[in-house]
Amino acid sequence: MKNTNEISIFATIAQAFGRYHLTLFIVVLVGGLSTAVLMLNEILTQSSDTNGYTSSLNISSFDQATIDRLKQLKSSNEASTDLTLPAGRVNPFAE
Repeated sequence: MKNTNEISIFATIAQAFGRYHLTLFIVVLVGGLSTAVLMLNEILTQSSDTNGYTSSLNISSFDQATIDRLKQLKSSNEASTDLTLPAGRVNPFAE
């Protein structure tokens, strides 16, 4: 014989869930999203903390080829040489 109290408790819970399922869904959704945002914020805060960090790279100097290439670069205020386009091509930026 089934206990009528157990059936009525389950029926009451099912009825309440059926009535407020949209509200419960929204509360769970907002709670989950806020938890995710807080966790991501904590991860970003911890990743930007560099106290006690020592780099494993030991770069002490450039090689001479890199230094020579850097010296050949020109600044933006220096005049550049005119570019010569291959034959048969039209420069779309020329006036």
